[in-house]
Amino acid sequence: MIRTSSILFLTLALTGCTGQGDGVSRDNPYAPGVAQNGDAVDGMVVGHRLMDAGEYELAIDAYSRAAVTQGMTAEVIAGIGSANLGLGRLGTAERLLRDAIEKDEDVPEVWNNLGVVLMERGKTAEAAQVFRRAYAIDNGQSDSIRDNLRLALAKSDNSDYGTENEQDYKLVRRGSSDYLIRKIP
Repeated sequence: MIRTSSILFLTLALTGCTGQGDGVSRDNPYAPGVAQNGDAVDGMVVGHRLMDAGEYELAIDAYSRAAVTQGMTAEVIAGIGSANLGLGRLGTAERLLRDAIEKDEDVPEVWNNLGVVLMERGKTAEAAQVFRRAYAIDNGQSDSIRDNLRLALAKSDNSDYGTENEQDYKLVRRGSSDYLIRKIP
């Protein structure tokens, strides 16, 4: 049996938790809707943050929302491609990163990510060429691109067709959309 004073206390406690003057109707039992006067956060910023958090599916959604407001820019396409790379969808990632390069071929991170995709797909010679291009566009400023280029060159020089070698490399994400291939110790 619930006492009337208990109900009154619970009602007062819940009213105190929701705050006064926040514009939410106390008579409506449902959650408030979308704030019509609020400013939305840029989808690209949200996508980059989700990539940093390893939430690639959600990042794709955020980049898709950014595409609605900004259009399918090279940055949006590269973001979606990088998120697909993080999910291991190499075919989709390769296609999207190539599309991003067609729109803007002066972004070294996109070239680097394409090189990572090609390395993962076993296209070492093409990956080395892509890493060279990324390194040239970047003017040698990025250590991760240089390391990826070195690894691709070493792997293409040491290719043995007669024996099957174990993959002793792993993909490491650095930054919001920059990937590095590291040798497993």
